[in-house]
Amino acid sequence: MSQNETPSLLQFPCDFPIKALGLTHANLEVEVLTIINRHAPGQLTEAGLSSRASKGGKYTSVTVTLKAQSQAQLDAIYRELSHSSFIMMVL
Repeated sequence: MSQNETPSLLQFPCDFPIKALGLTHANLEVEVLTIINRHAPGQLTEAGLSSRASKGGKYTSVTVTLKAQSQAQLDAIYRELSHSSFIMMVL
């Protein structure tokens, strides 16, 4: 760990779910998967992907579980997802 890195409570590698919320759109899932695959190619788990529309259908949540390798990797994924115009919130 470098001097600037904060210690993580997670033990890597580990299965880690990331949930992205956005307005329902045909490309929302594609956008989430594209971003995650850019930072974690081949690291999606078997459960991999699930999505769920809100009761009224206006919003959709996309959950992707990946085999995270480091805190830096997760930080990069969260940062890029947060800047996507399709995504309103990342949990």
